[in-house]
Amino acid sequence: MPTDEDDAQAQRRITIARRFIEAIPHAQVMGMTLTEIGDGEAEIAMPYDARFVGDPETGVIHGGAVSTLMDTCGGAAVMSHPAAPHGTATMDLRIDYMRAATPGQRITARAVCYHVTRSVAFVRATATDEDTDNPVATATGAFTVEGGPS
Repeated sequence: MPTDEDDAQAQRRITIARRFIEAIPHAQVMGMTLTEIGDGEAEIAMPYDARFVGDPETGVIHGGAVSTLMDTCGGAAVMSHPAAPHGTATMDLRIDYMRAATPGQRITARAVCYHVTRSVAFVRATATDEDTDNPVATATGAFTVEGGPS
């Protein structure tokens, strides 16, 4: 059963992760908003922005913007995990693009940190536009762990 100390530590972890993600310059430029975070899960949304279009004829957002969103969300999930690292960095990120995001629609990434070792955290993420049943991309990643479990 969680104690008041456990709850306080969880809140500190979430606050640190939220502040870190909200302070990243590229996340600010891209309009990323942290919409959910806690216990190894995170959700970040990014509005449609013509500056990040990869194909001017169709208006489709560039895959690099989608990967940046998923990478940032994966890092947030790691930082909010109960085995909370004090910091993290991406070691490896594999992204499978399923389809083009619909022009004009917000893209949302949801990441889950599903396993943490002493030095590596493993994450799965999905990016969707407003068609939440049809992913734009999926990702798996490995992130560094600083101050994780022994």
